[in-house]
Amino acid sequence: MPGRPAPSRRTVLRTAALTPVAGLGAAACSPGDDGAAPARPTAPVDLGADGAVAKGATELDRDHNVVVSRAGDGTLKAFSTVCTHAGCPIKKLDGTRLVCPCHGSEFDARTGEVLHAPATVPLIELPVEVKQGRIVASPGT
Repeated sequence: MPGRPAPSRRTVLRTAALTPVAGLGAAACSPGDDGAAPARPTAPVDLGADGAVAKGATELDRDHNVVVSRAGDGTLKAFSTVCTHAGCPIKKLDGTRLVCPCHGSEFDARTGEVLHAPATVPLIELPVEVKQGRIVASPGT
């Protein structure tokens, strides 16, 4: 281009060296085929016998990325345990707090609400019911 000086050899080499590093940083914070899980199950998930989750208890199904809790009045709630920040599957339940291993987001396993950023969107609630004595979470819409 006329009027613009050509970049120096050093500038060209520095740019070429830093471009792949910047791409790795962006990939680490975005969902993709590198471990990100689907946001919700693709089929109904059997979470165990109806008696497996006591009143006031919360259970994490790490294999299906679902958490289920039973309130004091006996009602069930289920949520996808795929972090809404970057799509990482959450495998740690600390009491009623779900902790994402990727960036440290935390969620209330009973309500799905965000307790600690960087996530800002609650977990996806899943329809859950007792069918033939089994707790079953469905993908929903």
